[in-house]
Amino acid sequence: HRLARKGIDQQRRAIDPQQLAVDVNLRDQVDFDSMDTLNFAVGLKREFGIDVPDADFRELASIAGCMKYLQARLPAAPAPG
Repeated sequence: HRLARKGIDQQRRAIDPQQLAVDVNLRDQVDFDSMDTLNFAVGLKREFGIDVPDADFRELASIAGCMKYLQARLPAAPAPG
């Protein structure tokens, strides 16, 4: 949640990212338009070094989709201990 919510927070400062529902489309929750989605993808590139091609934008439609997308592309965190 934290990674995707951080990206949302960077795009829409007036939105409390903790109030976003994980499985609801962002367009419905925060009125994201295509430009917002592009800016969000640019923010992912800047923050995490992940390129998001236009064809993948629909995978970022919800927090759950963002989490799945990021988890598949970020290196796994080391195991504790």
